[in-house]
Parts: sequence; C-alpha cells; structure tokens
Amino acid sequence: MKSVALVPVKSLAASKSRLLPHLGAEAARRLSAAMLADVLEALLAVPTLSRVAVVTPDREVALAARAAGAEALELAVPGLNPSLEAGARALAATGDTLLVVLGDVAGARTEDLTSLLEAVPARGAALAPSTDGGTAALVRRPHDVFPAGFGPDSAARHRDLAKRAGVPCELVPLPSLALDLDEPEDLERFLATQGGGRHTRALLAELREPARP
Repeated sequence: MKSVALVPVKSLAASKSRLLPHLGAEAARRLSAAMLADVLEALLAVPTLSRVAVVTPDREVALAARAAGAEALELAVPGLNPSLEAGARALAATGDTLLVVLGDVAGARTEDLTSLLEAVPARGAALAPSTDGGTAALVRRPHDVFPAGFGPDSAARHRDLAKRAGVPCELVPLPSLALDLDEPEDLERFLATQGGGRHTRALLAELREPARP
C-alpha cells in the first residue's frame, strides 16, 4: 500500500474572497499561487509519499502544480468535498493511504506532514486541526474509510465520521499546520511565525513595500 497526497485548489479567480477587500484581486490571486507553491514544496519533500497531486478546475493552477513537480487532476467537480472524493478515486488505489492538505496552509513543514502520516492507525485516520476548528490536513487509511467532511468545524465532523465508521481518528496538533490564511489578521499571524512558507513570506514582504514614486 502506498501513501499519496492530494491538495484541493479552486479557481484562482474565485480564491481568497475574504481577502479581496484587503489585497485586491491580483494580489489575492498571487497569494493563492504562492501558498500552493509552499504546500507542494513541503509535500514533495516527504519521503514516504509516492504521489503528490493537485485537484483543480483551473488550468493555470494545473500548470503551476506540474511546474512544481506535482501531478494535476483537472476536474470540474462542484464543491470541496465532492472534488476531493473524485480526486481520491483518480489518485489512490484500493487500500492506499491518502493525505489531504488544504492549499492555504502556507506554513506547512515537511517534518509535521511526516509526523501526521506516522500517526495514522493501521485502519482509521489522523488529522491536524486548524485554530478555527477546521481541518488543515487529514490522513485516511484506506482513503475511503470514511468520506471527506471539510468545511467549518470539520475537525469535530471528521472525528464523528470516523466514529460512525468504527475506526479511530487521532488528533495531532501541529504548529505549522494550525494556521490557514483566510482573513487579513491571519496574514499578520503567519508572518509572526517561524519556519515554512518561503514563497508566501516573500510575496507578503513585497506587497508591504510602499509604492515607489
């Protein structure tokens, strides 16, 4: 059985709607691309992953994923969880372990992703919660042991789904996976941390520079 990783990314034109008033459309698009680059960089360095893929309806995102060294699954499936399940079916064989990481966890570190994979039971799941009660990353073994339930308060939802499926779900708090960048204040909190996210940090530093006359 292999371990594979999947990153869901929606269209760049529709990304980061809550940051649009703060950044503007072009900067928000660039931020989404930088965060994806950081997540893929961390995932591609995990030694136990045999495949890393992005599921997206966006050709630009797919091209960026391939340029980074990942696979791209161009699937126009409405909704985050349906797109994840479609991507999982295309990527994972029967029995494979599936790691899902959201594309806006820019600070993700390879060692934390490795720790999460090591925490998953022989049959069941392990999840890294985000600070807002969501799920930043979820490992399921096998990939279809229970359905994906990402969204608000999804950490509790995934544990409930695991309970209904009769399997354990380990909660693994990991600092680099705790913060997803959705709100303006998240950007400041991210910049105050140490570690991963070099592309995102560089872009935010650029955006902070005052315009030259």
